Amino acid sequence: MKRIAPGLVYAVTAFAYLVAVCQRSSLGVAGVIAAERFEASAAALSMLAVAQVAVYAGMQIPVGMLLDRFGSSRLIVAGTALMCAGQAIVAVAPDLPTAVAGRMLLGGGDAMIYVSGLRIVAAWFPASRVPVLSQWYTNLGTLGQLLSAVPFAVLLGTAGWTASFVSLAALAALACVAAVVVVHDAPGARRSSERIDVRGAFGKSWRALRRPGTRVGLWTHFSTQFPITVFSLLWGYPMMVQGLGIPAAAASWLLMVPVVVGLLLGPVYGVLTARFPFRRSNLVLGTIALQFVAWVVVLVWPTTPDVGLMVALIAAMGIGGLGASVAFDFARTSNPAHSFGSASGVVNVGGFAASFIAMFLIGVVVDAVSGGAAPSWGSYRAAMWVVPAVMLVGCAGLLVARGKARSRLAEEEGIVIGPLWVAIARRWRLRDERGDRRG
Repeated sequence: MKRIAPGLVYAVTAFAYLVAVCQRSSLGVAGVIAAERFEASAAALSMLAVAQVAVYAGMQIPVGMLLDRFGSSRLIVAGTALMCAGQAIVAVAPDLPTAVAGRMLLGGGDAMIYVSGLRIVAAWFPASRVPVLSQWYTNLGTLGQLLSAVPFAVLLGTAGWTASFVSLAALAALACVAAVVVVHDAPGARRSSERIDVRGAFGKSWRALRRPGTRVGLWTHFSTQFPITVFSLLWGYPMMVQGLGIPAAAASWLLMVPVVVGLLLGPVYGVLTARFPFRRSNLVLGTIALQFVAWVVVLVWPTTPDVGLMVALIAAMGIGGLGASVAFDFARTSNPAHSFGSASGVVNVGGFAASFIAMFLIGVVVDAVSGGAAPSWGSYRAAMWVVPAVMLVGCAGLLVARGKARSRLAEEEGIVIGPLWVAIARRWRLRDERGDRRG
């Protein structure tokens, strides 16, 4: 077999994830038009995104099993094909239920891409480079949000609904063909899979879930990933346009802020994750705190938030997306290589479970407060308190899981991880002692 370049495999895999993010976030700039096209209320409109995200979250455990059973390349091909079919249905949907069915199909395809790509990275590159390359994989994928925020938004306004979503279906078809031609599961192996029955697959996922490190990853993903998903996938654009009066074009550009943040800070998160593996949870907790404070400041702001404040909030959520990538590093280091797919599926459930819960509750509150009228900033302000509330639930789960993971680490390997402030004080003390010896 002719050896294929790892860089080419990585590039095509990242392109497939970029396309998945573009498909996923396309509804973010189409929410207002979708409400008019299907004559839908806020709660009904939320079902377009909630159904998609619910399928995505519900598919994660099965996808993890399928990943271990059939390998990454097959799942990437199948996932891009399903996304193509789903967007084609959305393009011609005559009513909301048909569009929801298309988005559900899209969610099922999208569910297969990210964790398959992570496994490709782990199989093709040395372990020391995996955290940084995984962050770059995530960051390159977020460029798909840029495609949906600007070019797709322009196309939607000029060419209309059907032509725009057909174009997205064609993009997914291109990714599918590229994956068929290029993507291999591992160096020298087109396919790398494990023969396992359904009972064995469920057992593998259950064993992954029982490992405290996997649960740390799950709650990390739950706490950090959902705010930017809720904002970019559905509610951010309507909130900015209807609630804050920001022009539609400016709102589309603001949705690109997380992309810029990811490209600038993603490598930093990757380096910190690789260099300080026993302090990854502190990095995550700091990320959660940053997002939480940003949301609370916006929601209690005495006047209508301006564009500058929104840029700060969206940037904080973009940093949250970087924290979510750390979740999969917990899964990678807490499970044997043959269980990585199952463990990643368990972790990925967290953020998207939080996302569809938050999306639905926000829609309910917006409808309740607005009373059927066009939503104002007051309606969105009341509804968006759902975000910090869900964040607190996830943070509590993370702290409990981290305590159990550290206890097991101490019992099984004799590694005791003390509080961060103790480690910092020890490092400064050793630095001073070295300085005294030199003096």
